[in-house]
Order: sequence, then structure tokens, then C-alpha cells
Amino acid sequence: MRFCVFLTGLAVFLAEPVGAANSPKLQLAEQRLAAMVTENPGEYGIAAMDLSTGRSISFNANQQFPMASTMKIAVAAAYLTEVDAGRRGLGDLVGGTSAIALMDAMITRSDNRATDLLIETLGGPAHVDRWLRAHGLTEIRVDRTIAQLLSARRDLQDVRDSSTPTAMLGLLRLIDTGSSLRPGSRSLLLDMMRRCRTGSNRIRGILPLGATVEHKTGTLSGYTGDVGFLTSPSGQRIAVAFFARGGENRPAVIATAARMIYDAFGTEPRPDALIRVLAGQAASANLSNAAERPQAASN
Repeated sequence: MRFCVFLTGLAVFLAEPVGAANSPKLQLAEQRLAAMVTENPGEYGIAAMDLSTGRSISFNANQQFPMASTMKIAVAAAYLTEVDAGRRGLGDLVGGTSAIALMDAMITRSDNRATDLLIETLGGPAHVDRWLRAHGLTEIRVDRTIAQLLSARRDLQDVRDSSTPTAMLGLLRLIDTGSSLRPGSRSLLLDMMRRCRTGSNRIRGILPLGATVEHKTGTLSGYTGDVGFLTSPSGQRIAVAFFARGGENRPAVIATAARMIYDAFGTEPRPDALIRVLAGQAASANLSNAAERPQAASN
């Protein structure tokens, strides 16, 4: 783990005067974010947006990356749209289990069997892909079931089941604004994302106490992803998408980038002592990476 790389950049970032999240500040934060990720091995795609102002930070945001299990957000949204339309119910049995139980397992534990059962009952991956198109989302696609994805030869450059960070932000904004889901369905999905148990060393890794995270992870051999929402105690809400392939430090780099973004949009004081705290927490996140390694699942 190259702590000297990202902590040096982070130290400079945190030394900036604290003020409103104005455009020059975000531009500077974006430059330093880019410097941090490019100095670490691997290929990263990052996009973040303050949902109240539309201001954003990005890096390689229009490049395609695998979604892995982050696509399960789209599966959930597609099913909940059917529920909102009265065509399906949360209590409907799918493979002998209620749809809501399958959805909860899919989002909170990244259960692949639950995902594929929901995809099957919807009519296959093409239905989820059509749902994306119907809502004006491009540069994001769902082509295969999780079983098909995992059984195929691994190619992290494959455009199937991929998204750009910008397109993933589009999906997150669609869910958050409530334009695609009724309030009850939106709240249900966000609650599941808030209870996500996977990827504790990614977005959640070194955020300050009081920050709320609603997210979904994705993992393949050589690939790490995490997407969702960061909410400050004041209610400021940021949509984020992190995709990374190659390299060795992906979870810790994502954790550091998430903290940089959270602080860039925020207005809370950030003392220099925080650098020492982040160093210790990043070390813990790196050590816990062994516990987050993908198994047969794409979590």
C-alpha cells in the first residue's frame, strides 16, 4: 500500500482553506483527486455530484467499466417499477421466496442467486436493459445474468454489463429524485442500500462519524466498484460512483477518494490532525481487504 502517495496528496488537499463548495474549490479538488488516483497503480473511473446544486467532480467519468454487482441497483429499480405499476407485488413468491426477501438479500448481501431469480421473473437481462433505456439512461447496459457473467471468460474491458461513472450517476439521480419510483419504493431501496454489508473498506472506509452511506458494491478478480450516496449530518447529499480495475490498492484508493470528495463538497472544519487519523484508518481498511476478496460471488 503506497500510503505516501495518497496521504501526501490528501495532506495538501486538507490544508486548503475551508469555505463554501464553490467552483474553483471543486476544480482544485478534482485536480488533486486525479493526481492521487493516477499515482496509484490501476485504472480508475470516478464521478460525484452534489444533488442539490448539480456541481460535480470526475475522473475518467466517460470511460466504460464493468459494473459487476453494482448493476443490482438497476434490477431492484426495475422490479420496484413493476410494483409501483401494480403488475407485481413485494410479497410475490419467486423461486419459493418473497420478492422483497430476494431483493433485500440481493442488495444487502449481494446474493447472486436472488439476483438471477429476480432477473428471470422480470423476463431476463433484456428487461432490465429496456428499463434503463426507457428512462433515458445510455452508456450503461445489462446483458447477462450474474451466473452468465461469472461463467464467462474474464475480460475487464468487455463492454457487456458495463457503465461509465457518469451513466451510473444518472441511475443514482433517477432513483434519488423519485421520478422513476414512488416514494415508498424509493425509501425501501435506499434503506436496503444503507444496510449493505459488503465493502466496508471502500466508500465507508474512512468517512467521518455522522456520514450516512447508501451504496452497492461490485467485485470481480482484478476489479472493485462501489456506488451510492453520501449524506452529511446537515443533509447535504452526494451521489458517487467509483470503478477500479487493475492495481493492488483499489479498496483503499476508493476509500480515500470518497473522503476527499465528501470533504470537497462539505463545509465542516478539517483539522490537520485528521491526516493522522486517515493514515491509521486507511491502514485498517487495507488490512481488511483480505476479508473482502470476492468468492464465487460478484459482490
